[in-house]
Amino acid sequence: MIIKQVRVSQQAKDQLSRLKAKTGIKNWNILCRWALSYSFSENTIPTDIPVVADSNLEMSWYTFGGEYYEIYEALTKAWCLKMGLPTDNDTIIKYFHLNLERGIAHLCGTGFIKNIDDLLNLAVNK
Repeated sequence: MIIKQVRVSQQAKDQLSRLKAKTGIKNWNILCRWALSYSFSENTIPTDIPVVADSNLEMSWYTFGGEYYEIYEALTKAWCLKMGLPTDNDTIIKYFHLNLERGIAHLCGTGFIKNIDDLLNLAVNK
């Protein structure tokens, strides 16, 4: 387990709320998994800006990852290796948060996600 609790910024929470309404996906953790995976697929390093986790949206690492929580940790480590970054715990946590925030922003910023089918098409076409 790389972290105990996952918390996002208020801006990310607002964006997730909009995505929930558009897609009908009711669980925050499911949308967060989509966002993290989408960010990893970008094959670029997110801008290194401080993430202010100031929202009240918080979930345990086990809730975030569900029964596959170990896979999300491994994916984060593998992404760091692929990007030539260290794989110490602090770096992994930092880039987990940066990728999560970037993924949420990108999914919300893509005006073509109007429903769950658009989200699924994004995954198929990526």
